[in-house]
Amino acid sequence: MPLTFHVDIVSTEKAIYSGTAHWLVAPTVMGEIGVLARHAPLLARLKPGLVRLVREPDFDESFFVSGGFVEVLPHTVTILADTILRTPEMNESAARTAKTSTEEKLKLTTSKADYHRLKIELEMETALLRTIEQLRLRKHR
Repeated sequence: MPLTFHVDIVSTEKAIYSGTAHWLVAPTVMGEIGVLARHAPLLARLKPGLVRLVREPDFDESFFVSGGFVEVLPHTVTILADTILRTPEMNESAARTAKTSTEEKLKLTTSKADYHRLKIELEMETALLRTIEQLRLRKHR
């Protein structure tokens, strides 16, 4: 039987998941990482994208994270993010509308601070749409 480890996934508003996993994949700014039990300690900054958690050999769960941090210890993984969405909460239509709106605001802004904030929003919205597409492709396999 494969080894498991404890996972806590927490947003600024609430705990999203607390339980065991066989393995986990997370998007960091340095690239995607895969974690198994007894992984070497690691602290990394997350970029917006898909966190995939395999709880049982035939059951996995996916979450969209807006960024944040992942802490990996030999028997525990903690993911902290501002925004975390479960797969059913991802709305492609709303994400496309938000992305279009942000792109329009970006064209019109003259403030450097607003420009920087809007670029970050646009990156997150683009990552959410990419995540939705990844999930759609995985379902069709």
